Amino acid sequence: MELPADLTVLSPDGLYLWAPSGAAGAWGLANCLLVASGGEAALVDTPYDPRMTRALIAAADRVLPPGTEVTTVVNTHANGDHCYGNSFFPGAEIVSTQASLERHCHEITPQQMHHLVHVSDPDDPIGWYARERFGSYEYADTRVVPPTLTFSGSYDLKVGGVELRLIEVGPAHTAGDLVAHLPGQGVVMAGDIVFPEDHPVHWEGPLAEVARACEDVLALDADRIVPGHGGVIGPEGLRAHIAYLRELEGLIHERHARGQGPYEAADAILADGFHPHLGAPERVVMVTFVEYHHLAATGAAPDMAALASHAARWAYDRRHAATGG
Repeated sequence: MELPADLTVLSPDGLYLWAPSGAAGAWGLANCLLVASGGEAALVDTPYDPRMTRALIAAADRVLPPGTEVTTVVNTHANGDHCYGNSFFPGAEIVSTQASLERHCHEITPQQMHHLVHVSDPDDPIGWYARERFGSYEYADTRVVPPTLTFSGSYDLKVGGVELRLIEVGPAHTAGDLVAHLPGQGVVMAGDIVFPEDHPVHWEGPLAEVARACEDVLALDADRIVPGHGGVIGPEGLRAHIAYLRELEGLIHERHARGQGPYEAADAILADGFHPHLGAPERVVMVTFVEYHHLAATGAAPDMAALASHAARWAYDRRHAATGG
């Protein structure tokens, strides 16, 4: 994991990106967008754990005018890697969708993550996977601070002279996704509806809704799209990601029509060489189970813990296949 010491300037009128990086398929390394203008500051998404949040704050302090504090925090959705840092901005208004607030009660808590990483059986697939993918993060003292201001549809705010339009696009990646559009800068902070460099994970779905949300972003006609993870892309990169989503949807539906189960279907899709250059192939297992869940039309929300267990099982089995164990 590489934590940036400095922010990247996205626009000379006060738009900065904090973009941690790591190995292909890494979890938890979410982009954060700082907007600073006219003595005011807002932050779109906060980092996953205290060490990362302190690094972001130190980088922000180097560009913010003296006395300027972050008074508005926007969470694109309720996953911890986009909101666990909220508690480091006491007094800030925390803005998200009403659906995202309702989603908080279904999220895996920091205490549960701490148990998985430090207490669970390391020889069990989920215990092994938690240590492999999340062992570098601190959870013990993390306090979840939910949104204090919520909306449905859209919500406009100004940070000094910068216009920030918040647009609800969920359910897609989660039930309550939003994107932050900065029309004056030609930028959209897209959150996790866009994963340009790894296989994506989507907890809500179905894939048709994720693709629809991406098309909503495309319709904003922005020059630069900041994904929840990975590098900034343009419209062509987003079109390529939409094509990925449509392709995966078709493959899953084809396997479903054959009567294959979700685990068997995901394994076969990956074995056939589905985008092998992308990291975190086990996320295809999660997405396949979510898609099957919607095809079954049960009406209930997908279970996050069960999805993680399926992915962990697949990755654990591949680990043993690679080592001959």
